[in-house]
Amino acid sequence: MASNWSLCGVCDNRQMTKSSVIWCSECDEGLCGDCKEHHSISRGTKNHITVSIAEYKKLPTEVLQIAQVCKLHNEKYELFCRKHDCPCCKKCVKSHNDCKGLTDINEIIKNVKTSNAFYEIEQTLLEVAENIKRLSTNRKANLKSLKNKKSEIEAEIKQTRTKINHHLDKLQDDLIKELMAVEQTESSKIEKLLTALKKKENEISEIQENIASIKQHASELQTFLAMKDIEKDIAIGENFIQSITTSDTTNQVNISCQINKSLQLITASVQKFGEINVSSDPCDFSMQKRKDRQAQIMVDVPTRNIDNLSLTLQKRINTGLSKSKVVPYFLVVGWYSLVIDKIK
Repeated sequence: MASNWSLCGVCDNRQMTKSSVIWCSECDEGLCGDCKEHHSISRGTKNHITVSIAEYKKLPTEVLQIAQVCKLHNEKYELFCRKHDCPCCKKCVKSHNDCKGLTDINEIIKNVKTSNAFYEIEQTLLEVAENIKRLSTNRKANLKSLKNKKSEIEAEIKQTRTKINHHLDKLQDDLIKELMAVEQTESSKIEKLLTALKKKENEISEIQENIASIKQHASELQTFLAMKDIEKDIAIGENFIQSITTSDTTNQVNISCQINKSLQLITASVQKFGEINVSSDPCDFSMQKRKDRQAQIMVDVPTRNIDNLSLTLQKRINTGLSKSKVVPYFLVVGWYSLVIDKIK
């Protein structure tokens, strides 16, 4: 974890205890009012970007716990290994001798908050949140259709019931109980899925709030390293949605009732008032992914290399000029024809 941001790091080194009022991410320590003034005019630190402690502590706990120095060697991170997807200090390089993706970490984190990668994370979070809302709407619609169908079936059962003998009362009650049980069972499944979706939506909303806080107050390194964890959370969210949409839990559940035609004859052989049927159709929900839409509109545009161009003689013109003057004119006419041909 970073230094104790509630105490002034400079005063702490001098065996003094003072509360910090600002945080310097580059120095990785808090500063009290007196040290803040010295810090702002010192040649080595006057250009450091600071943030008030009140704002800094609003960052997510996970971001505040991100160490900006190597835990093994207690030195600042200077490189980033793309192969192992981790920051490295100078001493860490020994264990990455075979890694070809070592890059100056300052180059990677430069303008990271305005980078395409950070923008993609924000947009993907919006996309995941939107997909969750759309999926919730889809399930709520199915829940409503179940209730409506239940009402229709109840009406049909009662209408049929008036035409038959009182000895069928028990059969009617049994069928309605079965209908209630089926509708309750299927509704409970959807309610359970909606609860899980709501929980995931809240998690995504929390990440979005954290993103806004990170973007405003976190250091470039904290932002970059936090992005890695957020990307994992996004992948989990996308896998969560994908697993739901490809499972039976999002099938369109329908219930229907087939009234026994023998009831019309009011025979003693009738043992059931009717039968409740449950059917399910694949969910018509499709998860929208912005990257997929971008891929669909990409066009492979062929490029032309001037090294591959060749001159073609279009016409000879007798100008009456000497050879020394004809040659340049020929070159001009030939090149002009070539350009016109390429434009066409």
